[in-house]
Amino acid sequence: MIEKKRMYSMLIVSTVANFSNAIIPLLPDGVFNPIDSVHSIGNARKAIDEKKYDIVIINKTNDDFGVRFAIDISVNWNAVVLLIVNNDVYADITGRVTEFGVFTLSRPVSKGTMSTALSWMASAKERDRKKEQSEQSAANKLEEIRVINRAKWILIGEMNMTEEQAHRHIEKQAMDMCKSKKEIAESIIKTYT
Repeated sequence: MIEKKRMYSMLIVSTVANFSNAIIPLLPDGVFNPIDSVHSIGNARKAIDEKKYDIVIINKTNDDFGVRFAIDISVNWNAVVLLIVNNDVYADITGRVTEFGVFTLSRPVSKGTMSTALSWMASAKERDRKKEQSEQSAANKLEEIRVINRAKWILIGEMNMTEEQAHRHIEKQAMDMCKSKKEIAESIIKTYT
């Protein structure tokens, strides 16, 4: 099931006042926090502008705003979205939102179905988190390479080293001073510029 060590912030959007009261008891303890609830798409937009949510559940009304809102926050806000719709429009709406990563369920939703959906949503959010971490790690590595290369070119120009000598100089300084190569490169850049 859902790993207890993870926490997910949740926004519940429903024009039906007792919908949140029906959903919250279905949520496992200690996994979803905070849980905010709003009664309109307009209020949901304000809430999302103020706070980042991991998971958004939308109890869709009969208008198209809920569908467009679900797509928007899935694509632009990196939230995992569950859209709960009437059974008679389920196939149509699922066809419209699936390509944007929006999950859909048809009413009525049983406790078991909601539990399964929440588990899937938590898994999707974890996949997103790992992807973000990987992208950040790659960006950090590229930045490190850029800084080290800049420092090597400074050493080549200022100290008449070859590229290999400059590279070895940075590595040796890093080892001798127990610092990262990036820190040594930044120090070289600061010294000569």
